[in-house]
Amino acid sequence: MTRSWISDTPDEVEHPPIPLGLNKMAVPRVTIVLSIITGIGLLLSSVWVGISAIGFLDEIDTVFGTTDIDVLNEDGRWLWEVGLLFDACSPREDDWEWPHGSLSEQEGVFLLPGEVRCDWTHQGNGDSASVVVYNRANQTLNLVLEIAGGGVVFASNNEPYVIVNDLAANDSTVMEVNLIEDISEREISITATHISNLEAQVRLDVNIFQGLENRDVHIQDGDPFAVQYTVWDADSEEELDSGDWSDSAGEGCNWSIEGFCWSAIGLDIDNDRGLIPGINTGTTHTTLLPPDIAYGNSDGHQLQEKWLRFELTLRSAPISE
Repeated sequence: MTRSWISDTPDEVEHPPIPLGLNKMAVPRVTIVLSIITGIGLLLSSVWVGISAIGFLDEIDTVFGTTDIDVLNEDGRWLWEVGLLFDACSPREDDWEWPHGSLSEQEGVFLLPGEVRCDWTHQGNGDSASVVVYNRANQTLNLVLEIAGGGVVFASNNEPYVIVNDLAANDSTVMEVNLIEDISEREISITATHISNLEAQVRLDVNIFQGLENRDVHIQDGDPFAVQYTVWDADSEEELDSGDWSDSAGEGCNWSIEGFCWSAIGLDIDNDRGLIPGINTGTTHTTLLPPDIAYGNSDGHQLQEKWLRFELTLRSAPISE
């Protein structure tokens, strides 16, 4: 074997001998084999990912409950209701009549004959309202609540959506929503959709209007407040009680009526907070409470089955310690 005359590299280095057992096709064959092994590995990985995904979806379905639509439906309606606490609601699509004077005498599982549309008159950016979801089913519900229309978010996460997990059978939950824009007039909607049945949805329409009494301080969940109140039987319009009450808005209410302290949310007052004698800048609003968030859980109470109408006037809003 001769060496190249222009090379200083030994011929053994420039043209190394092929080891025994290999030939010119050995390297390509090894490459092909490795490619096949890699392809099989990718295929098996894809299968494993698919199996894992199916298992995850099965787990989600187990966590979030039944997908049997029939169990969630009665008389053509989904078994939950959504509304505002303000006594300013009416049939959403004018397809049923409000049961004036007979709210407590309705038959069936539902509180009202259909979905509602409510008015919210606010007193400036930062004002709040209470949204309530009533579970009328005999099973636990998992729902997603979404606000469409802009300018309003849920107070719990400052987002236009929130998940309600494990709402117990025949129970209710109240949550605060906040106004985050200066709105003179706007229509929004709040939908409550079952997590595992997206077609199972209940809708609340809200007409937002700017009030004539803009205030600087807006009562929100956890704020201390003092109000003058009057309460009536919503059907007979009989006055049941009146007086003064101090408490904390929303959760942790000392009154036995859950809806009372949630009714304080959305009241407003100027920066004096009602602490200057002789000056009262607090606003007034009226709320309507079904038995679920009134005396419905007080067995044997004479007002257990009654709807209550509260008028609240904010007297003071002390600064939280």
